[in-house]
Amino acid sequence: MNLTKKSLLLIFLTSVILIEAGSTVAQQSQPVEARAYFTEPSLSPDRSEIVFVSGGDIWTVGVSGGEARLLISNAANESRPLYSPDGKRLAFVSTRTGNGDIYILNIESGDLRRLTFDDGAEQLDAWSRDGKWIYFSSTGQDIAGMNDLFRVSPEGGTPMAYSADRYANEFWAAPSPDGGSVAFTARGNSSSQWWRKGHSHLDECEIWIRRDGATPAFELIVEGGSKNMWPMWSPDAKNLYFVSDRNGSQNIWIKPMSGVAGSIRQVTKFSDGRVLWPTISLDGKLIVFERNFRIWKLDTTSGNSSEVAITRRGAPAGPAVDRLTLSNQFQELALSPDGKKIAVVARGEIFAASAKDGGDGARVTRTHSAESQVVWSPDSKKIAYVSDREGVTHIFLYDFERNSESQLTTGSDNDCTPSFSPDGKMLAFMRGGRELRLLELESKQERRLASGYFGRPPLTSERPVIWSADGKWVVYLAIGDRAFTNAYAVAVAGGEARPLSFVANAFSNTISWSPDGKFLVFNTGQRTEEGRLARIDLIPRVPRFREDQFRDLFKDEPSRTPRPAAPGAETQQPQAVPQTAGKTDKKPVEIVFEGIRQRLSFIPTGLDAGSQSISPDGKWLLVTASAEGQQNLYIYPLDELSREPAVARQLTSTPGFKSDAQFSPDSREVFYLEGGRVSIINVETRLLRQLNINAEMDVDFALMKMEVFQQAWSYMRDHFYDENYHGANWEAVRKTYEPQVAGARTPDEMRRLINLMVGELNASHLGISAPPSGPGIPAGKLGLRFDRAEYERSGRFKITEVLDLGPASITGQLKIGDYLMAVDGTRIDSRVNLDEQLAGKVGRKVELMVSSNADGSDQRAVAALPVNTGTEKGLLYRQWVNNTRAYVERVSNGRLGYVHMPDMSANSLAQLYADLDADNQSREGVVVDVRNNNGGFVNAYALDVFTRRGYLTMTVRGNPPAPARSVLGQRSLERPTILLTNQHSLSDAEDFTEGYRALKLGKVVGEPTAGWIIYTWNTSLIDGSGFRLPRQKVQDNSGQDMELHPRPVDVPVIRPIGESYTGKDLQIDTAVRELLKQIDAGRKN
Repeated sequence: MNLTKKSLLLIFLTSVILIEAGSTVAQQSQPVEARAYFTEPSLSPDRSEIVFVSGGDIWTVGVSGGEARLLISNAANESRPLYSPDGKRLAFVSTRTGNGDIYILNIESGDLRRLTFDDGAEQLDAWSRDGKWIYFSSTGQDIAGMNDLFRVSPEGGTPMAYSADRYANEFWAAPSPDGGSVAFTARGNSSSQWWRKGHSHLDECEIWIRRDGATPAFELIVEGGSKNMWPMWSPDAKNLYFVSDRNGSQNIWIKPMSGVAGSIRQVTKFSDGRVLWPTISLDGKLIVFERNFRIWKLDTTSGNSSEVAITRRGAPAGPAVDRLTLSNQFQELALSPDGKKIAVVARGEIFAASAKDGGDGARVTRTHSAESQVVWSPDSKKIAYVSDREGVTHIFLYDFERNSESQLTTGSDNDCTPSFSPDGKMLAFMRGGRELRLLELESKQERRLASGYFGRPPLTSERPVIWSADGKWVVYLAIGDRAFTNAYAVAVAGGEARPLSFVANAFSNTISWSPDGKFLVFNTGQRTEEGRLARIDLIPRVPRFREDQFRDLFKDEPSRTPRPAAPGAETQQPQAVPQTAGKTDKKPVEIVFEGIRQRLSFIPTGLDAGSQSISPDGKWLLVTASAEGQQNLYIYPLDELSREPAVARQLTSTPGFKSDAQFSPDSREVFYLEGGRVSIINVETRLLRQLNINAEMDVDFALMKMEVFQQAWSYMRDHFYDENYHGANWEAVRKTYEPQVAGARTPDEMRRLINLMVGELNASHLGISAPPSGPGIPAGKLGLRFDRAEYERSGRFKITEVLDLGPASITGQLKIGDYLMAVDGTRIDSRVNLDEQLAGKVGRKVELMVSSNADGSDQRAVAALPVNTGTEKGLLYRQWVNNTRAYVERVSNGRLGYVHMPDMSANSLAQLYADLDADNQSREGVVVDVRNNNGGFVNAYALDVFTRRGYLTMTVRGNPPAPARSVLGQRSLERPTILLTNQHSLSDAEDFTEGYRALKLGKVVGEPTAGWIIYTWNTSLIDGSGFRLPRQKVQDNSGQDMELHPRPVDVPVIRPIGESYTGKDLQIDTAVRELLKQIDAGRKN
């Protein structure tokens, strides 16, 4: 039967649609008993009722337990419910309008009012005893992720900072019964990583008291060395309760506020589990808290603790089965070799559609597990892919002609990166991150082809395996000595793998074979260098000459004159020639290993090159590359005889992330993903079009959450850097948390439980985070701070700080002491929230009415352009740096310079180069500050600047002499330095500190570092959640694991909380004194 192309495509799509009958249904594991999770309890004023959170909703239950009633239910996540002292109102946090805002519910009337409008996440801490104030913590106005303490009237108004020690973490406020002071937790990372079991130095925190006055007074109440959290006052203010893990397990402790110093006593006696989110009753007789996913209560008189038995009764607003139609959330794309079909992956499921018309995608899999790494067979009739439906990843095959799926691999190891042989009879794949294996599809026989170090799901290279056109060779990328990634070749018939490249670079993820079989191309690079494209000539390259093209014009061509048909003969239509697997006219591919090291060259694209592929006609190299932070597609000519210059030509010019770029079979178009959509661009004309594919699916949260849990647990099983899991029994951890996740009613609750699960590892760089959400309403920022006391007394906004280069500053018309009277015609006072007035006005002109007098008698209009929170924080940071630099200059009498690195990113390194300016270089020495440095990866480059020593001086006649490194353009300081660290110097900042110490560059002053260093990768789970995989150990030269082992200091100096209010910096003072002492001693010698 003769079939047209259209008929063949119709048969293909019809066969795919038959899949909807359900040939690939996920294998069902044994059912798991779902268990409810209860958290964040607090007590009613009369101690008769407990309000708590479960399933993202707020419930109430009698203090003795029993049947809980649903109080507040919403599709958003509700948390931290706290009764007002009179019991008439309930404050809580909800994500219904953003990252987390505070709301007030009138319990009698049901009226609900929003209190906060900042776009940061607020952490509700407490009511004042008189009910006039609500205290909360927020990162909205401090540098980086540091919290300040705020308070706001429950009647409304603008929240004002109660305690805002710059660049210090203050959280979990507890106002005293008389309202004259506030106890709070300070330092460390426990505000965000409360779910960690155990602690590093970074997690250790203290409890302080802030007392009101003209100048606030701060007093350390509970010292660090452990996690000391959630302070709670007794009603007579004579004792302070708190949670601490100082004895190895979390328990409730009590601290007398007078008497013998350090007389802290343990109240509860738990030896395991965790004590979280406690609150105390108004009369101090009862404390309720979370323990082992349940609510417990503590009788403070007897010291007895017991679980509160709770059953829920109500209809929560949790997610049901969602019918989704996705067109812009595809994670993978695979174009068939014949160019007619396309396969995409959405939320872990595979869909297929016409590559010409798109349309409704036919669902190939429906497993509720994650499928990925789709590849087409050479005849375009089958796809192979990876699925984790059995707890490890295996390879499956779907045959479109037979409408059937078959499992190709089994076992306890992860299988991934399938790659068909050119004849379609074999499949190469990687197993366990250690083997390259070969599977004969007909016989199902498997054998090892090579061994090496490869990636394991989900951290695998994009295209690390390639077959030769004749099917005789397999080339692959593998990690070798010193973590260098290179190309290797192995004969399919057997034998040892042999290296093809010898580059000393760590990163590479795609390799391509030229259509004529003569060379390979792969991308290679280092993390902080531009990516390059390497070419390996497999045989010595024979020059091609344009003269030969001219001689070819004189060769005789075969006659193409058609013969006339016999009279009356029926005209025959040309038959479609089916693609037959196993038949090939490809010439044998030859690899000459002798001298191959010398046959590697770098292709001069001039791009920061990433993934690459060669067009089927061999004329173009397709490159995904970045320039100025924007990723785009480029093509580079490979035709040696082209008269056009070999210059990379940009195909796309859009800002989105691009992936899975691949040529059409005729080399005329490129298919790729951008923003989750399938895009197609013409190579010659650059005309761009979208291929609209609709993928319909039902997403059942009950099934999805178990797959997310399975991925998170298994990824940590396979990748956590310590095979002993820091002493945790990882299988037992699964058995503990699987029923809890099965009982989770919302994605937020699921992620909270998974964070608790990975917290069992007592390690850094852990956590799951929500998928990116749509743009909310950003809060506009003016770069102003106000006098809290004046505002709370009179409702007036008296300016106390104008942020350098902020929106208010650049107008030149606002100064400290002025009053902000109105915004865009709305008068602002004690009942108006300034954040609400500026919401959604980022980058838009606003009119401010400003007065020099409190009575507003001389008001003037000032036009300003608000910025977003991130911009304001950046300006706040630079102001802090400039002020600290001026402080160093002042206390050193102009002898010393100063630089600070906020993290170890490429941007921070560039800023370091800028800050080591001529002024800093002219000083006798420089204070190097990595306090509060959040890590990254450039420590070695930063160290180089301070390590390099002068060895030559160069002088132009008539000019002053200069260090040779400066003249030749190499960054170096060549001055004495001293290093400042603190508890928040973490991750790569600790690598920097260890390098500074090991290389004996100078003294280290301040506090030991975080003890928080594992090199970490990020991945996405099936629902889009982000997940961290700490997988690479970091050891110092003595062999000590730096995780949980902070880098020590030579001169210990603890910065007291509240220091920024005094205008002093004790750590800077000490560093300046020590460095000047060193410089002066050197002069004497």
